[in-house]
Amino acid sequence: MKRIGLFLLTNIAVIAVAMLAMNILGVGNYMEGTSLNLNNLFMFALIFGFAGSFVSLAMSKWMAKMSTGAKVIETPRNADEKWLVDTVAAQAAKAGIKTPEVAIYDSPEPNAFATGMTKNNSLVAVSTGLMRNMRQNEVEAVLGHEVAHVANGDMVTMALLQGVLNTFVIFFAKIVAYIVDRVILKNEESGHSLTFIVVDIVAQILFGILASIIAMKFSRYREFHADNGGAYLAGKENMIAALRRLQTMQPGELPDQMAAFGISAKKSSFGDLFKSHPDLEDRIARLEATTQEQLKVA
Repeated sequence: MKRIGLFLLTNIAVIAVAMLAMNILGVGNYMEGTSLNLNNLFMFALIFGFAGSFVSLAMSKWMAKMSTGAKVIETPRNADEKWLVDTVAAQAAKAGIKTPEVAIYDSPEPNAFATGMTKNNSLVAVSTGLMRNMRQNEVEAVLGHEVAHVANGDMVTMALLQGVLNTFVIFFAKIVAYIVDRVILKNEESGHSLTFIVVDIVAQILFGILASIIAMKFSRYREFHADNGGAYLAGKENMIAALRRLQTMQPGELPDQMAAFGISAKKSSFGDLFKSHPDLEDRIARLEATTQEQLKVA
């Protein structure tokens, strides 16, 4: 129920921001009678495409805390919490970024994630299951992987990519709907017909699938770089050990907004093209073939 509420709240915020931007920029109706105004349509698609990705990015830390129940460690209550905060602080300093907020969330399954709007306003969270089931050097490597995500600016980069993809999905879906409705079926009614709406929805679904393939391919590429950064911050052997440990575990499920930034993910039901993470075997092999001189962050 909480996730449904957060989903609705996010979408209300997206619509509000998009409508405000359209009013400020003076973007008119893209459908003028029976004609399609491509300039207005592109601006409409651009605003709604980027509004969704950047509202989600702006709300990401708050959404992460609400959806997972992650509790930020303000004052460490025990040695483990102090070690977590100190380790992330040391890694952040080495990566040249401001120390992220450090949080723990209650889950028996091992996972961790990073989120936040900028490199210097971020959150790194680990599950209780990860803390219980991994050795300290392995947890250190997982933290390094997440800090590397932050230092590499992956959250902003993914938001930009998703905004571009959203823009073209909306733009081309409506063009296809217009062609089917006005050119093929020769509908001369003013405004949006039922045919236009139905074709628009179907086209957005199909183009959205193609966009997801592109986004997931980039996500997998980004994971290799985060592993590289984690090896730089916590040691190559520790990073490999952490990935090998994950091979023996079932990763915890994360909300959609954070799933791409987790240390690992469950296998996609739709095949390799839709995986946010490369196979652990491939990640280990890539690290093993990387020299010490090639290890870096950003």
